[in-house]
Order: sequence, then structure tokens, then C-alpha cells
Amino acid sequence: MGTSQISMQLHKRICLLALLLATGSHVTGSEEDRKPNFVLMMVDDLGIGDIGCYGNDTIRTPNIDHLAAEGVRLTQHIAAAPLCTPSRAAFHTGRYALRAGLGSIGRVQVLLFLGGSGGLPPTETTFAKKLQEQGYTTGLVGKWHLGVNCEHRGDHCHHPNTHGFSYFYGLPFTLFNDCNPGEGTDVLADLKNLLWRLTLMVALALLSLVCVRVLGLLEVSVSFIVAVTCLSLLAFSVWFIPFHFLRTWNCIIMRNQEVVEQPMVLDTLPQRLLGEAQGFIERNADRPFLLFLSLAHVHTPLFNSPGFAGKSRHGLYGDNVEEVDYMIGRMTETVDRLGLANNTMMYFTSDHGGFIEDRDHRGQKGGWNGIYKGGKAMGGWEGGIRVPGIFRWPGRLPAGRVVDTPTSLMDLYPTLTHLAGSTHSHRLLDGYNLMPVLEGRTDRSQHEFMFHYCGAYLNAVRWHPPGSESVYKVHFFTPNFSPPGAGGCYKTKLCFCDGHHVTHHNPPLIYDLYTDPSESRNLTSDTEPRYQEVLQQTARAVELHRATFTRAQPDMPHPLLEPAPNQLSWEKILWRPWLQPCCGTFPFCGCKENVSSTLA
Repeated sequence: MGTSQISMQLHKRICLLALLLATGSHVTGSEEDRKPNFVLMMVDDLGIGDIGCYGNDTIRTPNIDHLAAEGVRLTQHIAAAPLCTPSRAAFHTGRYALRAGLGSIGRVQVLLFLGGSGGLPPTETTFAKKLQEQGYTTGLVGKWHLGVNCEHRGDHCHHPNTHGFSYFYGLPFTLFNDCNPGEGTDVLADLKNLLWRLTLMVALALLSLVCVRVLGLLEVSVSFIVAVTCLSLLAFSVWFIPFHFLRTWNCIIMRNQEVVEQPMVLDTLPQRLLGEAQGFIERNADRPFLLFLSLAHVHTPLFNSPGFAGKSRHGLYGDNVEEVDYMIGRMTETVDRLGLANNTMMYFTSDHGGFIEDRDHRGQKGGWNGIYKGGKAMGGWEGGIRVPGIFRWPGRLPAGRVVDTPTSLMDLYPTLTHLAGSTHSHRLLDGYNLMPVLEGRTDRSQHEFMFHYCGAYLNAVRWHPPGSESVYKVHFFTPNFSPPGAGGCYKTKLCFCDGHHVTHHNPPLIYDLYTDPSESRNLTSDTEPRYQEVLQQTARAVELHRATFTRAQPDMPHPLLEPAPNQLSWEKILWRPWLQPCCGTFPFCGCKENVSSTLA
């Protein structure tokens, strides 16, 4: 072979090698350029002490524990509120719920009727909407509880589809006792009883009036009696129709903006939610997606699923937690089976702590919050706001990492938008990007201060001083437990945030959560060298925090809108027939979805 031929062969091989390298580089670049998927899984009312990897040794949660072993477990993961509606509003927007008008100034701290006009305002931006702008297919399967309509049935101003979710299947409201006949009611039961007694008194008065006229003891015109009777019937219907038909009005299933079941059948609900979540992942496996699986478990009424009933060592509640674990395992299995694990961040949490006052003759129906004081609807006590936080992303997050620094459910918004390549929000956020902490690049989050609300009232402040392991919690007021000496509000079932329901503290109560996570030893100037500093630093932080709720000046880096109107006023939450979602012709609402009774 001549020199020229050798040279030509060498040139061809170099060109072929360059072509292969270019092709390989293109494939690798394509894989690297693909945006990550997100599977977010939230349980309702789950106590942090209900999970094995957080200390439970009686309820079996192997799938959740395995998720933690393969990823990062947060030990000081905090909900922005101890109740569903405000906590979820903060989760979706990365902002305290009060900024969206979802901080209550009265006894009602969550949305109570699906036919009310309150909800997450259209002016708020969710992480789903930001990811949708980046080309993501977004889905919500399960509970929403942030409203549906504003002015008329079908405007869907608060609906998940309006707030960035391309697909929605599930409960636009929440699961509650009225959804299961025989479980009683947990929506303003005392008010309902009062109205019923007043109605009986009015009926008795009308009957007496008729008797007086018939006996001739008093001259009363028939037209007057008829008018009073009609007014009384109208007044009766105004409260009776919303309360008596709560199951029909609130316990419904929607697919996108269509009501597909009213009232919903609970027996097959877990299977349907799981099947819909798996189906969403399978349909979108070849494109970037965000799925939020918002479980109906373990809010009461508890499920009595045949495959799990009587299987746990913690009664019906334990059975429900073990069913949750099974569902989480199926979700993980689906992601792995489709080869998506290395490009999918999976996240597991609860919207707030367990409902410790919920019990009946069958035993405890609510969760266990471990060593932490308090629970659901108890303001800033740790048991109501400290929740599980588990992230799994093989190849990106270190397996088995444990993070003790304070983090928040509100951190999901900036974390997801950062990973999706979204531009920075023009609105002030209260959460921070978690990736430096999750990846182990730092051991501290950016949360030096956290603010804990009871309704619209600032209840407590958490301070993590720079360079210190201490995490100080300052309580300005605390709910009054009943009966005295109890660990919760057992007489009222839920703790309230104002008036005679709370005790204000001057000076505030101070605890160091690093040495006293159970909040059992109140610090004083004699026992804590930094006592005065804690008071001064938190007072200054509160002042700066409150200033962020005022209208911003033009030169401020984060322009703010005026505070949103109160979404939890009586005007907003009470039932209106023209806002009620309905399957069929209102008021004859009713339909049943055709589903299989076997688990997918």
C-alpha cells in the first residue's frame, strides 16, 4: 500500500471517529439537556411519628423507609401552617398563606363549602404554572382544597387547571366525616345544632300562634300567619340545605373541570387515585412532567380497605398508614419500571401534623407526632408543623443523607422552578432553593428565621443563629388546651387562634429546639445566656417580616401586590347554590363513575 493510500485511509478513519464523537456528544448532550421530572407525594394529616425512618416501630412503612435510604431525609421540615388550606396554599406558591388572603381572623381556618367563593386567588402563581411555562406537562391527582369558583358555576377561577395543572383528577374539596354516612359531621356541628334548636323554637311559636287564633284568644290574620310561616321556611332552608346535603355538595370527584362522581364512593377511591397517578406517569414518560399525588389518606374518615384492614398493630389508623406506604411503593416502582429514576426527583411529605384529638369508641383515629408537642390546628407547636421530608433522586442526591437544618414546604416552589430552568419569580418568595442542602454542598439552609401562624395571627418565630446549632422558638401566644392539663383541645376538637381560646405570653415563651425538641423547658435569662439576644433578634425579624405585607415602593427589589382579600371570611366560605359544582341538573346533582373494584 502506497503512502497516499495510507494517508487516505487514515483520513477516513479520523473523519469516522470525529463523526462518532460528534454523534455521541449529541446524544449525551440531549440526555443532559432534558429537564428532570418531579413526582411529589403528600399525605393528609400524617404525623411525623407515624413513619419508621422517623422513629415508629409499630407501623410498617418499608417503602417510605427505602425511599429515605436511597435519598435525603429532612428532620426539621416545617409546614407553613398546621391546617390544610393555608398549608397547601403556601406549598403551591412558596409564600405564606396570609399573602394570598388565606389566613383566618375567626374560628373558620379552612374552606368549608365547595360552593363558596373563597380559594387560592388567580393572582397567585403556583410552581405548576411556572413549570407549565417551561414546557412541562403538569398533573394533580387527589386533594386540592383551595376552591373552585368565584362568581358563577363554571368560572373555575380557583380550579387546579387555572393554577397551572394541565390535568386534574380527584377531590376539589377534601375528605371529611360527612363523606362516609354514619361517621357524623365535622363541619360547624355546634352551629348546626344551634340553628336546629332555633328552628324548633320558631316552629313551636308558629304552632302556638295558630292555636291562639283557632281558640279565639287573639285576633291574628291568616295572611300574617302565612307570611311568617313562609319567612320561617325560607330561613330554615337557607341553613338546612347546605348542611343536610353536605355529602352531595362537598364529596365529589372531578376530572379536569367535569364532575364525574357525586357523591363520591370511598371504597374504590384509593385504587382510583393510585391508578390515575400511575397512568399520568406512563402517558408522559417521554416528556418532562410534574405530578403531584395528593393523597386522601389519612384524613378522617379512615378507609377500610380489604387488603389492609386489621393488618397493622395500630388499629384502623395504622392500617391506613400501611396502605399509604403500599401506594408510595407502587409509585416508586412505576418510576423505576419506566427507566425514569435517574431523571426524576421524588418527594414525600405531609401537609401538617397529626390530628391527635380525633378519636371515638374504636380508638385513636388521628396520627402520632412523636416527641413533638401539639398537633393539627395548634398554631406553632412543633407537633402540628414538623412533617416528614424525603427526597430521592439517584445519581444526583446522595443516598442516606440526613439534613437537620430548618427547611420548609415553601422551599418546593423555588427548588422546582430552579431545576426546571424557570426565571426568578417577580413576587416575594418565603421559600429557598433546597438543592445546595440536598446535594451536600452546605449543611445550612437559608432559613435564619421562620414565622409560624395560627390563622392570620403571628404565633411564633423560629431563629437559627448563624454559626450555631441552636434553633430557638419564641411563642407569643399558645392555644388553651381543654380540659386543663390535656395535650390538645379535646372539648372543641380543634384549637382556635384568638380571644379566650389562647393565652398571650409577656415575656414570650422561648425554647431551644436543638436541646429541647419537645418544647418542655421554657428558657429564662437565668438559664440561657443569649436570652435577651433571642428576644431582640426575633423582634427585629418580626418587624421586617410584617413590612413585606405592605405595598412595595418602586425601588424595592421584589415588587408586591396589595394583600389579597380575605378568602376565609363568612362571606367567602358560606355555600351559594350558583357556585356549586354539579353533575346533572342543579339541584338534582348525582352521578357515579364506572370503575373497577380491584386494585390497579
